[in-house]
Amino acid sequence: MIKLIGNGHEHTLGAEPDTPLLYILRDQLGLNGPKFGCGLGQCGACTVLLNGEAVFSCLTPLLLAAGKEVTTVEGLGTEGSPGPMQRAFIEEQAAQCGYCIAGMMMRAQALLRKNSSPSDVDIRTAMEPNLCRCGTHMRIMRAIKRAAALMKTADAGTSGRASP
Repeated sequence: MIKLIGNGHEHTLGAEPDTPLLYILRDQLGLNGPKFGCGLGQCGACTVLLNGEAVFSCLTPLLLAAGKEVTTVEGLGTEGSPGPMQRAFIEEQAAQCGYCIAGMMMRAQALLRKNSSPSDVDIRTAMEPNLCRCGTHMRIMRAIKRAAALMKTADAGTSGRASP
């Protein structure tokens, strides 16, 4: 049995230790935010946070998540109360097809966790492992900057969910 914490809830899993974390999240925990894209760690659609660090869940075996906190896009907020990152992506209309956006938000969340005022170069460098084939990169850049501003406001005590 392997335990992990998914979006703040403890789960005990009986899966094989080498099962990709993505399969556990989607098939056993019902968290469908992370997507199966390439299965090779080349597109980022499956990106989640593992103890605050962005990882490709398609390449991460369950064993590496044992005892750790896994955060998916569902852990950033709800439909009725989106977190700052989700709000920013909505307000900037950063999604076109939307397939990559959950992974984009998680990688951006990891960036803002480490650097609350990233430059354009910082954002481009951090987001490079994630691909958007719809070409909404400029909107995604604006959304990340907006999320940084929203999180600073949240840190000032006017809103919740500033931290992953």
